[in-house]
Formats: sequence, C-alpha cells, structure tokens
Amino acid sequence: MAELCQSVKVAYRKSTPIEESDYPGFNSSSYILKAGTVHRDGGKPLPVDILCEQDTPITLRDGTVIYVDVFRPVDKTDCPPILAWSPYGKRGSWLKNDLFENRVDVPPDWEDGLNKFEGPLPAYWVKHGYAVINTDGRGVFKSQGNIPFFGKQEAEDEYDVIEWAAAQPWANGKVGTCGTSWFAISQWFVAALNPPHLAAIAPWEGASDLYREAMVRGGIGDQPFFEGLLSHLFGENLTEDATAMVEESPLLGEYWKSKIVALENIKVPAYIVGSWTNVLHTAGTFQGWQRIASKEKWLRVHNRHEWVDFFDPQKVEDLRRFFDYYLKGIDNGWKDTPPVRLSVLNPGGTDILNRAESSFPLKREQRKTFYLDASSVATGLVVRQPPVQSARKYIPDANGTTFMLTLDRDIELAGYIKLKLWVEAIDANDMDIFAYLTKLDRFGKEVRTMLVTGHNFVGPNGRLRVSLRRLDPKKSTDSEPYHTFETKETLRPGEIVPIEVGFWPYAMKWEAGETMVLRLNGADLTRRPEFPDLPPIPTINRGMHIVHTGGTYSSYIVLPVTSEG
Repeated sequence: MAELCQSVKVAYRKSTPIEESDYPGFNSSSYILKAGTVHRDGGKPLPVDILCEQDTPITLRDGTVIYVDVFRPVDKTDCPPILAWSPYGKRGSWLKNDLFENRVDVPPDWEDGLNKFEGPLPAYWVKHGYAVINTDGRGVFKSQGNIPFFGKQEAEDEYDVIEWAAAQPWANGKVGTCGTSWFAISQWFVAALNPPHLAAIAPWEGASDLYREAMVRGGIGDQPFFEGLLSHLFGENLTEDATAMVEESPLLGEYWKSKIVALENIKVPAYIVGSWTNVLHTAGTFQGWQRIASKEKWLRVHNRHEWVDFFDPQKVEDLRRFFDYYLKGIDNGWKDTPPVRLSVLNPGGTDILNRAESSFPLKREQRKTFYLDASSVATGLVVRQPPVQSARKYIPDANGTTFMLTLDRDIELAGYIKLKLWVEAIDANDMDIFAYLTKLDRFGKEVRTMLVTGHNFVGPNGRLRVSLRRLDPKKSTDSEPYHTFETKETLRPGEIVPIEVGFWPYAMKWEAGETMVLRLNGADLTRRPEFPDLPPIPTINRGMHIVHTGGTYSSYIVLPVTSEG
C-alpha cells in the first residue's frame, strides 16, 4: 500500500501481527503496584507504591485513539510528566535488553521491569515525584491508525500527548521527554514544533536527518538493520515502509526531506547525550547540539554503549538534577554544570572522561592537513603535498588499501574530520568508498575502542557513493562537506574526479610511537554490538578503485587537532 507525501507515494507494509509478540492483552484499568514487588528477573523491588493507569485512551487531533500507561505517585498531585515515545510497545515488545548478548552490559537490576525498551525507569522517577507516560503511539499494538516512521505525523501525535499530559489534574503543567535512539529522534521532531507545555528534553543519542545520518549515509543505503527493526513493530494495521523507500526514492527528494528535523526551531532547554561510536546517532546528536536555538543546553559525551550509559544509576541521577531544575523549579545549582563534558577515546590506553569544556567544537582546535602519497607503500601519510603525481589501485573489498603515519609525539583530535580524494573507477561507472581512521600500537597491532564485552568499534569513519558527490556550496564548510544527494553523476571511463568525504565528529588520542592509519576500502567495517550477525550493507562496487595523489591531484585528510606534544 502507498500513501501520498505531497507528491510522493509513501510505501506501507502490513504491521507484524500482535500474536507474534509478547503482548499481554488490552487491559484498561487502574491499580497500585506495591512497594517491594519485583517486576523482572533480577530486578530490584519497587521502592514505593506506584499507581498504574493502564491502557488509558487519548484522542489525537484527527480523532485517532491511542493508548498509554501512566505510572505516577499514589495520592500526589503537582507531578511533572515525563513522556517516553517510541513504537516498540509499552508492553510486549520483542526488543528488550534480555534479547542481547550479555544484555549489552546492562545489569538486570538497572531496569525495573516497567520501562519501555530504551525508555526511562518509572520506579525511579515516581519515587522522586514524577510521572512516566509510556505510549503505544499511532498504530502500535491496539492504538488506532498506521505506524509512522518519524516525521510530521509522529511529531504532531507526540505534541498532542504532551498537551494532554500537562492538562491532567495530577500534573504540574511542565512536561519533559526522555529516552535513547528512537525516543531521542522523536524528541528532536516534537521539540521543533514547540508544544506550549514542553519544558525540557533529554535526547540521548538521536539522529536528526534520517537520510544523511542513518538510512542512506553517504548515499549508500543501510537496509539490513532497518528491515530488522521494521519487521518487529507490532500492530493491527500498517507500518510506514522506510526500507522500501530507500529503493523507491534513493535520492534525497521530498520524502527524505520530511525526515529532517528543523533543529533551528528548537528552543526548549535540552540535556543532550552523545558518543563517538554510535553508527546511527553520533552525527545527528552533534548536529542537534550545534544547531538547536535553545539558550540553555548541555552536552555530555560518554565512552560506552548508549544503553549502558542511559541506565547507569549515576547518569540517571545527573539527568534528575536537570529535570528537577526545569520541571520542578528546584534551585539545585544545575546551571553551574559545564555546558560540555567530553570523553576522549584512547584505544589501547586510558580514556579521558567527563572533561569540562565551554563549547564543541573546541575553540582551541587547529585544523591540520596530512597528504596522501600513493607512491609510498610503507607509510603514505605525509605532512606536505607530494610534488610528484602517483596512483594506487585497490580491490574495493573489506581490505582495500592503507596510508599510515607513525607519530613522534602525542596527538589528540576532537571535532570533524574531512577527507578529500581524487578517484577513478576501472570497469565500473560508480564507486562506494568507505574510509576509516584507525590506530596501531607501538608493536604494529591494531587497537580499537571496546564498546561492550566482546565487541569493539573500528574508529572514526566516513563513506560516499561517488555518483552523489555534488556539494551544496552554501551549506558546506571547511570541516563538514554537505552533499545534496539530489543528482546522480556517474563516471566515464578514465574520468578522475574529486570527492569530499565527511566523518562524523570524534575525539581520540594517539600516543608517541603509535601509528595513525587511513584505510580506504569498499565495505562497511562498522558492526553493531546488538546485532553482530547482520549481513553487510549492499554496495555497487565492482572492478577496481584508483586513488590519485600528488602533483595536480591533492588528496588529503584534515584533522581537528586539539593538543600535541
């Protein structure tokens, strides 16, 4: 089935039947969960009595009825509501931390069994005088309508629920939003509409441009992950089929523009959490931090997996200080919190954690250029442009080719990395190029950042389909190339073209004696620790790739150096 998005047909699929989930059934009722009861294996007893209003109906502006579960203190009013919005289901979701290897390092007693997957903990927040609203949004389980994939419809629905929550007799009129991944993306979208009673947001790692940052990054579609995600959304009607839209609308047209957040419209106070290693969300989190119009905003960058950080009791306490200030009006000194708290990764060494900064990107950043030299097999990264032209041919597989520089001093990078290449295809008219910046220790062994037990992260990276290389000169900067993705320009035989590849922001340290390695290849080396067995994303690569360097072909990488020596 298809639905019109202005002039574009939007594909829909049948939602996965509810019978295939763990849905416990519809139960519109109100009851008290007693203190001391346990609601998940290995979970802690509830610290207080909790009033649960299950399957509460809310009528949206178009007459659609959806259902929510409200968890709030017993016999208490003046509670700030915290809204948890995603399509995963307030009960019965297939997605849960128990599904994953080692629970992705999230201890069982960090969850209360009442929370949605990736959502806030009702037991904790009710104990501290808040209410938590878990939603089954449009089309989810028994809620009416079709499940949207982000954008205007979902944002308007969330807006309506925010205003409903603020008007409840038990509420104080100040609503917050919280959660990671989908919860965070939805927060960007709804905050851009500025609901009158939305008083604070806490987007915990969320993309802000679904085409550029997540689904078609660099113009290369990532269908395997999103196909798995969409196939586990349960309901009685239809689900917007975003993976089909990657095939049907591979360029950035009207449909994908509807999946870009108008970040500049966001004015609400924001507690923003990010990391350098999130395949889906790193780029969007930092775009959000840099571009929202909020005068009161804070950024904290951690060094772990998003779920470990989100459920960490110390981090939950930190968030409560923010919400206490903006949702309860408690003068707790929150505004003295540094605007930026960074972590700097040091694979093979010790990471720097929670370093206070006044801004990001850092004002002390110095952009330094390192040139590629295809004639040097042993190294290949040099500090001056090689005067002689040379070329290197490689098979566009997972191995590719490397350019290296062994450092004689410590160096820290923090910011945006940009790669400029002159490239040519043999026996092909297009190329999918993947680039990675990695580290070898003093003994020549590659070292990586450990995300969770048994799974590491390859390092800062970028990618580009060469036929989509056209830049928007008004939006591109010295540090961030901005591709239009609106025009396809394939290669002619023997044609050598310049491309710019943007990396998402990163902070990482190399120590003296370690080697910086730029890897160019034709395959995605990033792996999601949650789904390590996903098939690789499809590419259009065939034939051979050539990178040209030196002489008139200035191929280089620009690094955001924040300290040396």
